[in-house]
Formats: sequence, structure tokens, C-alpha cells
Amino acid sequence: MRESNGKGVFGKTIQVRLVSDLRRSQAYYRDVLGCEVDDWGHAERDGMLVILQQAAAPEDVRPNPPSRKRPDYPTEWEGPDAGWDTFIHVGWDDLDDLFADIRGKGGNVAAEPFTGAHGRWEYKNAYIRDPDGYTLVLGAMREIA
Repeated sequence: MRESNGKGVFGKTIQVRLVSDLRRSQAYYRDVLGCEVDDWGHAERDGMLVILQQAAAPEDVRPNPPSRKRPDYPTEWEGPDAGWDTFIHVGWDDLDDLFADIRGKGGNVAAEPFTGAHGRWEYKNAYIRDPDGYTLVLGAMREIA
């Protein structure tokens, strides 16, 4: 890895997700989310990459709960209403098609696409849950004209 200013450089970030049934999760990420999935547990589609690993015990599978609201963001937004495990940036015009494709393949819909605004930004999000309850947010943003 090359160095930057003598401090080193972080490489690509990959999330590791403990799952209750590796084969079931591999099938969901492949068949529903459209990922390329290998026998190691890597599930990748476009810019999203997670490593699925078999949990040693059911209590090790722990999707994120909702975060505490925060009044000191730079806008009036105080944080999400649901727990987020993965936020996937998508194009504004792509979100509805991606969501419809995932839903059509049996995706577990946690929240239909919704829009909102904070500051000078408009956002559109939709939430999908995997078999263990991990929430994947499909999120798009654009500057308010």
C-alpha cells in the first residue's frame, strides 16, 4: 500500500456480517440482491461488498438498533428513525428501479421509498432487510434546485 504524507493509506473498506445461516444468506445476497457471491462469503455488487460469515451462536447476529437522535448535525436532521447496517449510495433515477427489482425477487421490504430534505439536500431512501434483519439502505441525494 502506498504512503500518503508518511501516514499510510486506508484501502477499500469491506463490511463483515455475522449471519445465522451462511448458505441462506449467500442465496439471498445472490438471488435477491443480485450480488456475485463466492464460497468464501464475499457478496459484491457494483460498489457494495460484504463478507458473510457464519456466526458461532445466534446471539452473535446483531443488526444495528436505531441510533440516538442528535440535534447538532449541520442541518435540522437529527438522524435516522431505524437502525442502519449498510448505506448504499445509488443514483436518484436508479433507486426506484433497483427497489422494484429487489422486491420482485422476494426482497424483505422494511420501508418503501420515501423522500425528505435537510438543508439544501433532498434525499430518497428505501430499506431492505436481509434474512438476519440487517437493514440495507438504498439512498440517493441531490441538491435542491
